[in-house]
Amino acid sequence: MSTHNKGKVAIIGAGIAGLSTAYYLIQDGWEVQILEKGDGQDNCSYGNAGMIVPSHFTPLAAPGIVAQGVKWMLNSKSPFYVRPSLNFSLIDWGLKFLKHANEKHVNRNAAAIRDLNLASSRSYDELAQQEGFDFELRQNGIMMLYKSSHVAHEEIELAEKAQNLGLDVEVFDQAGIQALEPNLRMDTIGGILYKCDGILYPPKLMKILTDYLLAHGVKFNYQTAVSGFKFSGKKVSEIVTSKGTFHADEIVVTGGASLPELASKLQLKLPLMPGKGYSFMHNTTGNNQMVHAALLLEARVAVTPMNNQIRFSGTMELGPANDKIYSNRVKGIVESIPKYFPDLQVDYPKDIWFGYRPCSPDGLPYLGRTSKYSNVSIAGAGGMMGLSLGPAYGKAIMALLSNKATETDITGFNPDRFQ
Repeated sequence: MSTHNKGKVAIIGAGIAGLSTAYYLIQDGWEVQILEKGDGQDNCSYGNAGMIVPSHFTPLAAPGIVAQGVKWMLNSKSPFYVRPSLNFSLIDWGLKFLKHANEKHVNRNAAAIRDLNLASSRSYDELAQQEGFDFELRQNGIMMLYKSSHVAHEEIELAEKAQNLGLDVEVFDQAGIQALEPNLRMDTIGGILYKCDGILYPPKLMKILTDYLLAHGVKFNYQTAVSGFKFSGKKVSEIVTSKGTFHADEIVVTGGASLPELASKLQLKLPLMPGKGYSFMHNTTGNNQMVHAALLLEARVAVTPMNNQIRFSGTMELGPANDKIYSNRVKGIVESIPKYFPDLQVDYPKDIWFGYRPCSPDGLPYLGRTSKYSNVSIAGAGGMMGLSLGPAYGKAIMALLSNKATETDITGFNPDRFQ
């Protein structure tokens, strides 16, 4: 690792994007500090499904999601729900979303999303080889499970697209997919194994990264909420926070679902809606151990073996953020589980985690420098791919700050695209 000689960077946000960016910047010789409005213990990077997903090359704004979304919106147990609200930013987001929900948009961006996810997956492999970096990485694939013939038809078409994009994917009939899970009976008509996907245990990853950064001189400022910025020409000269002002040569904004609020303080337009998701852990008995993670497609529920338990996560509830747990959304997850795994008896959970996925209206992340300032970069809005893309965000920002070429083409993720 080179000694600090390139300058000072302030990273806003201590989620996976912020920590990954700090990690690659210190390798490259920058001095780094992190500003985090919370205590760093409970952002979206902790309670998510822990999935690394090159399979998610289709942006959220995909064809079909609109018609499906309209049906789902009327059902409070459904996996995708827009809480009705006379909120200008929600309406504005929705109109932009509709504009991008087409085949052309999907096809134009599939390769770039695939490449960013694959680069990130390789970086996770490299991280896991470091001493002390055991975050339960399992690169053994994720199963897509379906119960209905129309979903099977859609998914097999999508699997063909994935294969054409060079991803390692195999389609199985009912017996074939069941053979992948000898310990757990499944009720499906078949499934697809995306061998290119993997899983990890998010709390372990976050702790290991935080400890590593602290040991390598990164300063963490928790409970430090950004209230504004001071400008000098095309530069941000100061970050104003609840704990005083901070100076840095370069500023990286990774604030997850807080991105729009931070962007507006920078007079930037980064349309974003917080998509609330819920998760809970379930203790499995010895004979119900899962070998692979799974997505229950009709229910849109993620099932991830981690920490000798199973984490169930799901729902995408769009609307202004709040701290309420809508029990119907959680019931929707609980009730879907035995439909796919008849032997898993899961009660309504006592401990429910929720967090917000930052969703852009075109389903693409915001990644890169903004042209408005000479020293501000953005990394975020990965939606359901946030954890998956963490290291790729970090490496891309490191390359940009050091005037190097990025590992993959990120031009489609330009944070100025809605200005």
